Amino acid sequence: MNITFQSIHFAADQKLKAYISQKLEKLKKFNDQILDCKVIMKLENNGQVKDKIVEILVKIPGETFISIEDSKTFESSCDKAVVSLKRQIKRHKVKLISKKRSG
Repeated sequence: MNITFQSIHFAADQKLKAYISQKLEKLKKFNDQILDCKVIMKLENNGQVKDKIVEILVKIPGETFISIEDSKTFESSCDKAVVSLKRQIKRHKVKLISKKRSG
């Protein structure tokens, strides 16, 4: 699985990238055909509060899953996004299985 990172309005450190990579590797349990992941991290400045936004695009053959989450930390945003992607991948797998059974 190929993982690319893009950070907007800040420079992401290696520790954060390693954390996100570790979380994304766990998605392989739910679909081993994941081709690549694109992680976009944004630092949004709304007045005094700086929200950390993580946008993750996961590509498998014939499908792309997207999750955008924001929180006070990038790690928390990443965790939420991975949970959302896990749910999407599982739902897609169930849909494929039901199509094979009916078709």
